Amino acid sequence: MTKTFFMATLLLAGHAVHAQGAVAPASAPIVVAGTVADESSKAALLARLRAVYGLDRVVDQLVVGNVATPANWNDYVGRLIGPNLKMISRGQLKVDGNTVSLRGDVASEAQRQQIAGDIAGSLNPTYTVNNGLRVSASEQGVLDAALANRIIEFESGKAALTPSGMAILDQMSEALKKLGGIKVEVIGHTDNAGSRAGNLSLSQARAEAVKTYVAARGIHPDSIAVSGEGPDRPVADNRTPDGRARNRRIEFKVAQ
Repeated sequence: MTKTFFMATLLLAGHAVHAQGAVAPASAPIVVAGTVADESSKAALLARLRAVYGLDRVVDQLVVGNVATPANWNDYVGRLIGPNLKMISRGQLKVDGNTVSLRGDVASEAQRQQIAGDIAGSLNPTYTVNNGLRVSASEQGVLDAALANRIIEFESGKAALTPSGMAILDQMSEALKKLGGIKVEVIGHTDNAGSRAGNLSLSQARAEAVKTYVAARGIHPDSIAVSGEGPDRPVADNRTPDGRARNRRIEFKVAQ
């Protein structure tokens, strides 16, 4: 059975403050991608997102296709997109038919429960909500401060680190040592140029290369988990050179 898929990548921290007290920039893009049933559904979703986040921040990557939707799907999805989502940093909202998945970081357990509860309360019992939100920890702040939104660069199309990428990883290795062996996920991402299968393989290989590099600098390999998500979680518009460069990135996250 074909299902409708709707996903928004949310980068605004809102009230979620990092360990150093810096709030993520309010200009971070909100990327919305996936397939909807018709132009009116697309227009309604974009209008709701722009009402919450502002006209200029919403990056439209939606397409119209031959998909099926549950009853009143547009109405329910519209209810999901509310001001509370601004409390999430580095987040993602995914609606696949009547399954809703939410992930990202929030400042407290109270926020985590509030957001999940509000979402569940806005839907009927046929919907399933997967709450993947987590409370930001000071350990994550150490990693975020060390990476400082920089891009760890590799040679084009390869998993070979450039000198600038190695220099950043030298600093990340020192940050990882401060965590005392806490499990950390290293996640590779790419832009959408080329095949999805090729990009998944490349992102995995790059994450493995990062693990190998930091392990050679004293980080125990067992404390690093790696994965490659290819082009599936963009943080910027792949239609621009700058956006594609930002999407080719390595992410460090304290494991849940």
